Amino acid sequence: MSEVCKQSCFHPDTVETVRRSLAEDERRAPGAAAWFKVLGSPRRLTILRALRRGELCVCDIALLLGLSTAATSQQLRQLREQGWLTLRNEGKLVYYRLHAQAPFDRLQAELARLAAEAGVEAEPPLPAASAQ
Repeated sequence: MSEVCKQSCFHPDTVETVRRSLAEDERRAPGAAAWFKVLGSPRRLTILRALRRGELCVCDIALLLGLSTAATSQQLRQLREQGWLTLRNEGKLVYYRLHAQAPFDRLQAELARLAAEAGVEAEPPLPAASAQ
């Protein structure tokens, strides 16, 4: 059984209809891909889960992950750039916490939308957000 169509385009009207409906998504796709890519790392998900328990300094997060502080800082920077975290400096220490408006609701809404389109139920990758 072949996995490739032998016809160049059997439903051109359908393809054009889908192309028009995806036009808005195409504009947003790079930002959405970057946002979801941040969540594609088990280390970054671990950071988010750890920070749900409260604020931690970079050195403590590095110890949790078993990484150097420089490698941990790179992971934290990516999360901060996508709006998940905020930081504060206290002397020589840098503390991170979940952003007050961390995009958990956005994540859940996006997953629900994608799941509905696919006809499946979405399980949240993280527990429900708690008040910070």
